[in-house]
Amino acid sequence: MFSDSVIDKAMVQAYLETEYRVFGNAPFTLKIGISSPALAALHKAHRVTSSAYITACNPFSQVFDEVDNVKRQKAFAGELQTQPLVFIDGIGQHPSNKWCGEPSFLVLGLSLEAAKALGVANEQNAIVWCGPDAVPQLILLR
Repeated sequence: MFSDSVIDKAMVQAYLETEYRVFGNAPFTLKIGISSPALAALHKAHRVTSSAYITACNPFSQVFDEVDNVKRQKAFAGELQTQPLVFIDGIGQHPSNKWCGEPSFLVLGLSLEAAKALGVANEQNAIVWCGPDAVPQLILLR
């Protein structure tokens, strides 16, 4: 499925296992390949059919210090605020806790192509995209 990617298979596996937590009024967790009734309800409430979970932290999965990651995430938030998009804070965390959690955003109403473009612009290996079925999919960008 991901055989033509330049991303290390162990890294892809880690992305697949990560818990993508969404904060806000009714927090929930997204897991790759598992339908999310909470996400489906959020889509319905905001009258969208898709969303993407994206971070600006740790470009290409290279560990940056907290100061740099905070700057990157703030710049990303600023960019999102210039568009008519709703986004909710979250954190992506592998259950082993060996990798620090990455502050992220669930951005509502993004098409797959727009989500990929944001991931590429923020130098990410992958994003999580969810369509009308509210099943999170790992989308590799490299």
